[in-house]
Amino acid sequence: MERIPQITTLCYIEKDNKYLMLHRVKKENDINKDKYIGVGGHFEYGESPDECLCREVKEETGLKLTSYHARGIITFVYGDDVVEYMHLFTADGFDGDICTCDEGELVWIDKDKVYDLDIWEGDKVFFRLLEKDRDFFSLKLVYNVDDELTDVILDGKEQAV
Repeated sequence: MERIPQITTLCYIEKDNKYLMLHRVKKENDINKDKYIGVGGHFEYGESPDECLCREVKEETGLKLTSYHARGIITFVYGDDVVEYMHLFTADGFDGDICTCDEGELVWIDKDKVYDLDIWEGDKVFFRLLEKDRDFFSLKLVYNVDDELTDVILDGKEQAV
């Protein structure tokens, strides 16, 4: 059986020193169930990362992005079955009003409180990179099926877990 990796976008929308976070509480069989993540989703055939980003943000939040920045590529490996290539973005400009999301609850969280949330351990790694205003990076995060982060590789170099 051929395994096909998933290709996604992930965006952290910023306003007043806060991130818009999605608390994933509404979907069954969700790898992110009960966790807080950014907004985004899977590419549709033929979409560029920018097109996927803007469509997914609009679908999940009701917001139209007016200013965003590509920040990195994250290779997310979970057990033997999940490989996902996430195009990570931040956004600091948008129009519209936040709508109800069918995947969870959208909440503005102070940036310094993000680490207190139920987030993936590897998300803390890229939040630190975002805080440092790090240029575009490549990050590989490997988890076992018990949600334990086992490997972190930043720009081709292994990091302490």
